[in-house]
Order: sequence, then structure tokens, then C-alpha cells
Amino acid sequence: MKQGRSVVIIVVALAIGFAAGFMVRPVIGPAAGDVAAPRATQYFAANLDQARETVAGCREGTVRGDECAHAEEAIIAAEGRSRTKAFLGTRPH
Repeated sequence: MKQGRSVVIIVVALAIGFAAGFMVRPVIGPAAGDVAAPRATQYFAANLDQARETVAGCREGTVRGDECAHAEEAIIAAEGRSRTKAFLGTRPH
């Protein structure tokens, strides 16, 4: 009889914990609709300082997702343009 009572107590405790998890879930994590879309490469190309901060955050692990790739692409493109400009210099027409 004691074993049957223990099983009932365990099942009830699990059911209460499961129900509490569903009630507390919105408090613990954000809803799926609240996540902002990642900023595009064009944004980072116009704001290179913000791109560098984002890349630094990606290396530290504080920033994740597509923004890391977009910021990295913008920085690489800007550095490429500046190197090309420095190599070619000003050409007389």
C-alpha cells in the first residue's frame, strides 16, 4: 500500500510541476514574437562603429545570430574598399 501511495504522490508532484512550468514560461523567456529582426549588412555598412561593436560582442559571446555575419560582411567590404582606394590612389584623368 505504501508503494502505491508513493507513486500517486510522485505523479501528482510531476503534474503540478508541469502545470507550473506552463504558467511561468512567459515570465522566464520572451515570446517568439518579441524577438527583433537582425540588422542587415546595409545598416552596418552605414554604421561601421556599430558593426565593430557587434563583431566584438560576437567574439565575446554576448551577441549571436545573423547580426554577427552581417556586421562581419560590412566590415570586410569597407576594409576592401579602403585598401583598394589606398592602392590605386588618385588617378589623373
